[in-house]
Amino acid sequence: MTNIAIFGANGRMGKVLCEAALISGNTSLAAAYVRDQHDLIGTKVQHFINQGETDVAFSTEAVIAEGVDVAIDFTLPAGMKKHLATALERKTPLVIGTTGLTTEDMAELEQAAKHIPIVFSRNFSVGINLLENLVKQAAKTLSDDVDIEVFELHHRHKIDAPSGTALMIGEAIAEAKGWDHDEVAIFDRSQDEHEKSQKEIGYSVMRGGDIVGEHTAYFAAEGERLELTHKASSKMTFAKGAVRAAAWLKDKPVGLYTMQDVLGFR
Repeated sequence: MTNIAIFGANGRMGKVLCEAALISGNTSLAAAYVRDQHDLIGTKVQHFINQGETDVAFSTEAVIAEGVDVAIDFTLPAGMKKHLATALERKTPLVIGTTGLTTEDMAELEQAAKHIPIVFSRNFSVGINLLENLVKQAAKTLSDDVDIEVFELHHRHKIDAPSGTALMIGEAIAEAKGWDHDEVAIFDRSQDEHEKSQKEIGYSVMRGGDIVGEHTAYFAAEGERLELTHKASSKMTFAKGAVRAAAWLKDKPVGLYTMQDVLGFR
């Protein structure tokens, strides 16, 4: 049994992560953390979740409780960095699903992974991680005269655009092609006065309603088009993947891992 703590447990994703930890069968919810001095501290988590049973109450994120095997963090970058410092202090393994991280943030994660085991992924869905492998295969197999685009849709509350998952897909394609992603990624064509190059990856974004997440990689050639799509209909998809990663991470040596490692894809 893996005892899991959830950072940002009162958020939309945090509550689903609590539920996933309770219903997985091989994990338990050991702690549910909220910001210091939050009004929910001391209130039972049970009152806010839709499935699973627990006596755990919301508590301050300042200290990781005894008995926690792995902590999960899907909060915003500023919060994640605070929680990372707390995890380092207690030598607690950490699963991170925070998106919108900068190059400096990633360097901080890499440094922290020299001291604690960390699983970082922009998307913990099993299907998305399979899609990552499929787009690599397509990019390697198709000739260089195809046009490559990535299109993604999310709910109106999604802040980063393109999403971390869209970038993950584009980076996988660039890696398979032997391209530098930063050189071939195109986020805005409004000022372009030339036709599209076939050595570029274009990104398109839609935000609206309650769309959980949809991502499509397009490979368009003369006479045919390959579309590889993943559609998520519930946040539980990501939560179950994160909890699976937490159970896998328990007792692992220090290092920075991805969901590809958890699923045995590499």
